[in-house]
Amino acid sequence: MDFNEKTIREISAVVVVIIFGVLVFLAMKPILFAILWGLILAYVFFPVYRKVGHYIKNKTVSAILVSLIATAIILIPLWFVIPMMVQQIFEIFRFSQTLDMGSFVQNIFPGASSPFVTQLTVTLSTLVSKMSTALLDSLVKSFMNLPLMLIDFIVICFVFFFALRDSDKLKQFVKSVSPISKSKEHLWVKPFKDVTYSIIYGNFIVGLVQGLTAGLGFLIFGVKNALVLTVLATFLAVLPIAGAFMVWIPIAIYMFAAGNAGMAIAFTLYNVILVSNVDNIIRAYILSRRTNLSPVFALISAVGGLFLFGVIGLILGPLIFAYFIILLDMYKEKNLLSLFAKEEDGKKNSQGK
Repeated sequence: MDFNEKTIREISAVVVVIIFGVLVFLAMKPILFAILWGLILAYVFFPVYRKVGHYIKNKTVSAILVSLIATAIILIPLWFVIPMMVQQIFEIFRFSQTLDMGSFVQNIFPGASSPFVTQLTVTLSTLVSKMSTALLDSLVKSFMNLPLMLIDFIVICFVFFFALRDSDKLKQFVKSVSPISKSKEHLWVKPFKDVTYSIIYGNFIVGLVQGLTAGLGFLIFGVKNALVLTVLATFLAVLPIAGAFMVWIPIAIYMFAAGNAGMAIAFTLYNVILVSNVDNIIRAYILSRRTNLSPVFALISAVGGLFLFGVIGLILGPLIFAYFIILLDMYKEKNLLSLFAKEEDGKKNSQGK
């Protein structure tokens, strides 16, 4: 390679850009996930912003209005929910300390031998104790991190607002710096749009609806500490393959063991008929199966993302995995390299054909 003056200037420019890119990343790293949450929420609320824009032509006013709507949707329920959550977490902790696990196991397995009952009682008691302690610890840590959470919330609000208001400029900027050939954009834009729509709406939003439906059942059937159980059911419903059944099945078993057979049957029917099918109905309505990502891979990527990125990993993990699958498919179809070809090369290839 001939290192003339022009080549050295180009390499120097690239090095300078990389250095400043790394510095920007390090500066944004503490609030990176807050930025991502702002972008994800902006994506979710963008259809609302677009509808508001039909009536209010001023982009700033439209973005402010949608930001206020989104803030109200999130903050107003939290204002009432958080005190109830704190109270119910303490109630769950106290209940776990007084729970007669031996009688519970004996009712479930009435003909079991004494050693089996004893061993299972010890195992379940240890499991319940650890879970309730972890729940209480997470509550204490949340209170200790309130200042940082407030900063993250402010960042989310700012990113949300500007992502909505300047969405067109953001798209143009991404296109201008993208190394992908303009003539080949159709090869990747639609698959990436479909999989993003599918994962954010199909996993996150649908899981939220299923969890809330399960929570309604907890309230109807008088399940204690329904709010905490609803949050847990919603979290599990967002996970592929897992679901709200991991919460309501143990509750139904507990109802049977406590002697409420009629209530347990009605509760089980409600969840089997309504909760277990509501996600399929909504997913078919808003998605029409835009992606064929395997549920097993979706679960693995969601759990891996959860460990790597935290709660936001439930979205980022499947997104990253799905994008990787799309790129592999492009490589298999021999379209991947052509994405980065120069426009002149693309034209020459097409003329040669």
